[in-house]
Order: sequence, then C-alpha cells, then structure tokens
Amino acid sequence: MRDKTMTADEVVSRLESGMTLGIGGWGSRRKPMALVRALLRSPVTDLTVVSYGGPDIGMLAAAGRIRTLVAAFVTLDTIPLEPHYRAARESGALELLEVDEAMFMWGLQAAANRLPFVPVRAGIGSDVMRAAPSLRTVTSPYADRWPSTVRGARAAPDREEEFVAMPALRMDAALVHVNRADRLGNGQYLGPDPYFDDLFCEAADSAYVSCERIVDTADLTEDAVPQTLLIRRHTVTGVVEAPNGAHFTSCAPDHDRDETLQRHYATTRWTMFAERFLSGDEHAYQAAVRAWHKERT
Repeated sequence: MRDKTMTADEVVSRLESGMTLGIGGWGSRRKPMALVRALLRSPVTDLTVVSYGGPDIGMLAAAGRIRTLVAAFVTLDTIPLEPHYRAARESGALELLEVDEAMFMWGLQAAANRLPFVPVRAGIGSDVMRAAPSLRTVTSPYADRWPSTVRGARAAPDREEEFVAMPALRMDAALVHVNRADRLGNGQYLGPDPYFDDLFCEAADSAYVSCERIVDTADLTEDAVPQTLLIRRHTVTGVVEAPNGAHFTSCAPDHDRDETLQRHYATTRWTMFAERFLSGDEHAYQAAVRAWHKERT
C-alpha cells in the first residue's frame, strides 16, 4: 500500500486557479489552517470554495482568492460573524450561494454518492429560496401511489409535497484537518465531532488530510471507537503531518482555540495581520505566534 505523506506545499502545488475547493472543519474549529496558509503563499486564485466557514474563508476572501463561496455561515464561533469575510461580502468581492446547514450537508451527501441533487425539506418556508433564486424545487413522483413492487407499504401521501432540489457539492479537491492519521490516508478525529470531514473527502476528486501527528496504523486503530475512524484511505490523496496545524482554531483534545490571537486577527487590518504572521512558511508562522504572545506578557 502506498505511502501518501507529503508537505503542505506539495499539496498546494496540485491545486490550480479556478478549482472548486472544499475546506473541512466547522466555524473556528479544526480548520486545516496550515494548508490554508500554504495556499495563501501560492498564486492559486479564482476559487469556488465550499465550507462551513471560519477564518479559512476570512483569510482567503481578504486575500482576494475567492470568486464564489458556497456556505451555510462564516463565523469565528466566539465572534459570530467573521469580520474579514463580512468586509469582502459587503464590498462585492465575491459571489455567495448561502444555504441552510442541513441543505449544505445533503449537498455533500449527494456529491459523495455521485448524485446530481437530492430532494430535501430544509429550506422550504425560509428565505433561503429568496436569497438563492438559482435553487429549484421538485415534487415526489410517488404522490399518487407507491410503485406496485412495494409490498406492505403504507399509503402514499395524498398531496404533492414540494422539496428543495439541493445540488451536489462536488469538488475538485478538499482540505481537512484531523488529530491523527497514518501514512496510508486513514484519519481519526479525537474531539467531540467529525464536522462532516469524511463527506468532504468522499465528495471531492482528491482529498488532502493534515493531522497533528502521523502514527502507525496499529496505533491508529488500537482501542479506537469505530465512529472516530470515518476518513478512509481510499478517499484520501495525500497526508500532511502538521503539528498545531489547525491554529488558531481549536483541535480538541490536542489544543484549544487561541482566543487571544483570534481576537487580534478579527480586529486587525488584513494587510497588517498578513505581514506579521503570513509572510513566511509554517515554521515562520509558529515563531511569529510565539513572539507575539511573548510580547504581550
């Protein structure tokens, strides 16, 4: 079986301008920030980004890398609305398809199952359809009766119920971050939630997993709860060992969110933040963070 380890820069070298890129995590939790920082060091731009958004979206939007965003929200969790995203949105710097959280999940499910769309009740009766007029609705073809092959089924509904036809969120590539992974591409989260990272991997043509630590497969699976091993090697193209690679977002139980730096990021002009923290490689970033915290003590 193939060793899939690579560096963050090697991952980014496989990305191209104009791609549709999925980014896992949720808000300001377990975002693949080391990969996002590598992406910001590259010339890749004009992206369609699919994300339950956090600072990944704020940074890419502030840097002018996003053409179109598909998201249910863009938040820093303790700061409800990501301010750099808000500035980009208010200035008209990007296009937005905003959908309900459940609609977003079903879009990932559709893509993972190679379906063009799935009918969902989420979004019906809300302003989602007004805000996203490109979305369409469908009615059940079984409103009148069930197929004759269905035996013992309950009576079909006596009305034609309307559903949102949520399009598949198919991606060229996906980036996710987990606590542990092996060299083959199996990934494990140790925190409270998988955040749909497995669906991002399944819904993309290629998927790249960064992790806090690469371990042997035996160590990955020993005494593991199966639920934590949702990312499987057949969906993963590359694995990057990136200690503290979700910083400044949280990656429980390995590290909490760096709330102090997050507040600084949220209240600092993007160019100033980028010059201080993002002008070098990942080692330079970590060193800049340590120096900044030391200055505050």
